[in-house]
Amino acid sequence: MKITERAIDKLANQMRIYAEAIVRFDALKKVDLQEAIDNLDRNFEAKLEAFHSLYDVDKAAFDYFEHADTAVVLLLRNAIHHRDHELFSSWNVTMAQEGGPLRFLGAEFLIASHHVAGGGHVGNQLYKAEDFLLRVDSGLNSPALERKMSAKNRGKILEQLRTDLRFNELFAKASAERYPTEQIYLNVIPIFISAVCRTFKSLKTRGVIFVGFDARTYEMHFTDELKVDFSVISYNSIRIR
Repeated sequence: MKITERAIDKLANQMRIYAEAIVRFDALKKVDLQEAIDNLDRNFEAKLEAFHSLYDVDKAAFDYFEHADTAVVLLLRNAIHHRDHELFSSWNVTMAQEGGPLRFLGAEFLIASHHVAGGGHVGNQLYKAEDFLLRVDSGLNSPALERKMSAKNRGKILEQLRTDLRFNELFAKASAERYPTEQIYLNVIPIFISAVCRTFKSLKTRGVIFVGFDARTYEMHFTDELKVDFSVISYNSIRIR
């Protein structure tokens, strides 16, 4: 049990550190844009690693691949952790590459985010929606296909993306409004929030104790207050001028 308690505390601690990086981002980018982006992305990746650590010690008791939110978080973690492909370059990194946003002058991007209720500000960690499909949809003939996973399990996650996370709806809207596929971005923070809510609630139901200041603080938020509704997607557009 203490191993699980430490994994929870590690995850909660990384979540706090990422939240602090978000708060500092706007001020820091005026001084050093690259440092601001690196801090945010590396701290998000640390959250993914901490979630995976919890999965490692808890997977015998809870099926993380049965649910779209937890499965996709693990899919994203593995893709970024192994990095044997060029997928999952964040919005900030893409826009900050040589030439900056002006490389996309005149282009309009569609930004999708699932609805989070019960909380305040929800951060943005944006990745191309297509990248998720390129990891699991063998029909796309992607060189970045997740080959450590069986075809059956890839198909299961693909269906979770299409139906549970409403990718069918997202891509239908993008097609109807004539957005190029590479200009569709997804905010993964609501998916991460939902995954943590699901996991923390399961752990609490099983009698696991949340030990440490960060763990106790996030226990309340993620078991009683926050709720993600995957049936509701908000859309925004960003035109590079």
